[in-house]
Amino acid sequence: MAGSIHYEIYIRKTAPAPWSLLMATEDRAKAIETAEDLLSDRRAAAVRVTKEMLDPDTMEFSSVTLLTRGAPEVKQKRVVAASEAGPRCNGPEDLYSPYAREIIGRVLEDWLGRQGVTAFELLHRPDLAERLESGGTELQHAIQKVAIPESQAVGQPLHDLLRHYQRLSDQTIARLVAAGRRNLFPDLESHSLADIAHRVSASPERGLIMGGVISRALTDIRGGRLRLDRLMDLAERAPMEGSPRALVMVAIEQVLCETVAVRSNLADILGPALDQGATLAAVVHMVAPREIAALIAHDARLALHVPPVSGPAARLGARLEADEFPLLAAALSRMVVRELELPRRLRPNDAPGEIEILRTLAMSLTAAAGRLLTLEEVQSAFVERSKSLVIADFVAAYIQDCETILCEAEHLVRLCENVTGSANKRAAARWLAACVGSLRFESEMRAPGMTPAQKLATLARLQRSVRGALLNERDTEVIGGTIGTIGGMVESQAKLALQLARAPAPIHQKLTLLLRLATGETAPLGPAAERARVEALRLLRAPESRATLAADPVALAPLRTLMQAAGLAGQAAA
Repeated sequence: MAGSIHYEIYIRKTAPAPWSLLMATEDRAKAIETAEDLLSDRRAAAVRVTKEMLDPDTMEFSSVTLLTRGAPEVKQKRVVAASEAGPRCNGPEDLYSPYAREIIGRVLEDWLGRQGVTAFELLHRPDLAERLESGGTELQHAIQKVAIPESQAVGQPLHDLLRHYQRLSDQTIARLVAAGRRNLFPDLESHSLADIAHRVSASPERGLIMGGVISRALTDIRGGRLRLDRLMDLAERAPMEGSPRALVMVAIEQVLCETVAVRSNLADILGPALDQGATLAAVVHMVAPREIAALIAHDARLALHVPPVSGPAARLGARLEADEFPLLAAALSRMVVRELELPRRLRPNDAPGEIEILRTLAMSLTAAAGRLLTLEEVQSAFVERSKSLVIADFVAAYIQDCETILCEAEHLVRLCENVTGSANKRAAARWLAACVGSLRFESEMRAPGMTPAQKLATLARLQRSVRGALLNERDTEVIGGTIGTIGGMVESQAKLALQLARAPAPIHQKLTLLLRLATGETAPLGPAAERARVEALRLLRAPESRATLAADPVALAPLRTLMQAAGLAGQAAA
């Protein structure tokens, strides 16, 4: 942070876990509020907020703890293996690894954001390195944020690590500045990218050189969309094959991975108007265009929930489809999975829309499983996401626009269909069971309005939906039985089966209507269906009915399937 006072938020994800720095801010209220939210959302087992004050004389920070909440810290002696002892980065080349760049990106997040660059560019542009070195306390603060948790992890004195990383940063900056003064990074305005790649492909410093060339080409280009467009231009100018092409494409891919990891960049690339759910759908569309196209061809309704990908994003999607950036594709896929595992709503003000976008994402990621992610990873992510769909707040928001209890039941059946994981299925089933078992549901279904036949048909559809929701056997039986019982009340009140049996209509017509009731087609299975079955059996056993049916085989033929489904096969004469 640029100021002399800032606030740091530390978390422990589990009780035995060590403290790890999550973020730093100059806003005290924001720091405390964020910590409280992390704890209440169960994203951390414990949180701590510290106030960091810079001593202008020594240029060192002193720390005061403002807040510590959550699970008590488990004190245990740290045994450090010999292989873990000492700093994790010992030379400038170690800072160029993906692991080190990730840490640099995290501890210098604010500074990099203000510059509009990535950690990769910082390590390959002399002007950025000099700017960071001369920019005040940013570098010292970043070193502290690295050294403190590492000291706790490996058991090395903090001051030793601080001095080590200060020397390492000085060496890295000096090396990079010296490379710039040697004109190691040619300007693409006067040199061909392909020629540079061919010329340096055998150099021991080829990675540093090409990284510098690509980073220099991004100078003064800000915003995810413009930067992506520029990177795609560079990819088009890469050599056609061999190690020179790989040299260029690897450097581009590393910048891409770090660029899209920044939320604001991704929003700029895909469209700032997209909510979180639509953004994830657009990412999947970009990473797996073939699979998405196949799904939309099968079900055109999916196109309503999958935003189109255009411009630089479409250019990138074409290269991802050609498997040119496998690390980026994997990173984007993992990002989608991570977002799904968080409790944050994908469509905060649209609970039914949340169900729809999750269904779309589930189908899309499952279709792409095996190429980008394993099926187990996809399933695990949606099991975790489903936990947020069965809590009281979400369920209340999901059914709040329903004007009838029947509408609520239909919504809850859809909820049951779309959650995954046995525990989540059971939780959703409890909501549905409470709904259909309520006095309001019974009263509404027995109240005037729809005809008895319409009520029974509605209950039959609801019951079939319950059976199709893949709940466990017991929940399916209990909920389906409750619906069947209410159907029995409706039928008993109207005496529909008896009326049909006695109606002055042809025998085959009466049998058709009764058998449709008996098989669960137009009435729920249960007492109503059973009474219809009894009346159908009575008709079938009547001598005049047998005679009529025997005399008209054509009329009997369509009834055979229904009779078999109702368990009445063989009751009528052939």
